[in-house]
Amino acid sequence: MAGADLYEDLTWRGMMSEATDGLRDALAASPVTAYIGFDPTADSLHVGSLLTMMGLARLQRSGHVPIAIVGGGTGMIGDPKPTQERPLLSREDIERNIAGIRPQLARLLDFDSTTNAARIVNNADWLASFDLLGFLRDTGKYFTVNYLLQKEAVSRRLESEEGISFTEFSYPLLQARDYLELFDRFNCTLQMGGSDQWGNITAGIELVRKLRGKRVHGLVWPLMTTATGTKFGKTEAGTVWLDAARTSPFRFYQFWLNTDDRDVVRYLKIFTFMGRDEIDALATAAAEHPERREAQRELARAVTRLVHGDEHVERAERAAQVLFGDSIGEASVEDVLMVFEDAPSTELALPADGMALAEMLATVKLVSSKSEAMRLLKSGGVYVNNVRAIDDRARLTTADAIGGTLFVLRKGRKEHHIVRLRK
Repeated sequence: MAGADLYEDLTWRGMMSEATDGLRDALAASPVTAYIGFDPTADSLHVGSLLTMMGLARLQRSGHVPIAIVGGGTGMIGDPKPTQERPLLSREDIERNIAGIRPQLARLLDFDSTTNAARIVNNADWLASFDLLGFLRDTGKYFTVNYLLQKEAVSRRLESEEGISFTEFSYPLLQARDYLELFDRFNCTLQMGGSDQWGNITAGIELVRKLRGKRVHGLVWPLMTTATGTKFGKTEAGTVWLDAARTSPFRFYQFWLNTDDRDVVRYLKIFTFMGRDEIDALATAAAEHPERREAQRELARAVTRLVHGDEHVERAERAAQVLFGDSIGEASVEDVLMVFEDAPSTELALPADGMALAEMLATVKLVSSKSEAMRLLKSGGVYVNNVRAIDDRARLTTADAIGGTLFVLRKGRKEHHIVRLRK
């Protein structure tokens, strides 16, 4: 993809909020080196970070050179949040978090290309070595307080009850220094990010102009929200992480599968590498037959494949059949546990002749008493391994258990309990 096409593609995909004059021509003229910063506040990135990662990946696929800055230096300060100061991290915390983030970036970026290999850079390499007087002389003197007060993140905090510390107030200067250092070291002439970073990006552009007399660029995309107006990537269960240990690939797949019809085409454009024809076809399918959720399935497959690989796509889809199938008696124990990882569980020793279902329901406290269990069974409100229990005198043995070791009990439509058989 040529540079001009990249600019047009980003615009079509909804990944263009603001850009400096002349950027389109610069991208079309020759390969550009560009960077985006990643905040190492956790040992994993999340789906909100994925938008940023896709920005770098699209840039690289267009023939340009991407740099991912993992902010070991700025991470010790923290970009000003809208309402309160970020907790400060130790060097050890940051190093551990960076180690977790690196392989996630490598899923999308090519670090071995012979023409435009990606780089990961830690800004602690230069920020940690500055002395205070040198930083104030070589960087601070080029910014007025008036200029910094105009930055949206700063002005919002000044209006808040907590105010803003000098530590966070200095953050735009540190990020500006990043741009200068990357310009000097790698001829980096473009910084990208979310629209909340525009103030920090323009600060770096100004510093390069003042100290090097060169023109560099910035590009930002809109901040992501859902059709309901909530912050993208937040669910009732919390943040959706890229680390499989924090958010299982099945839960990750389900997050995308549950995308609102109003958001799915936008997400296909932003979070996949599908072309216009393919996305237009899915948009038509979503409009004509929304109940089939074809667009959501393709979105879930594409993003899960990108982050976790083909094997986890297959496992997630197999597990989904467990969740929605009529019977899960033939499913693997591993798949069942993946689906019901959040359900409460109890370990039981089953007598040789089994246990009455009513007794089991009361023992694991899915009901308050055996009498309630009997009433629930007679009304058809109990399911064993997704099959309605029709005999209020039923006994369960190991032969009825999934893999001989597991029962999934359900009361009503959604209240599950896992029973693990003790050997």
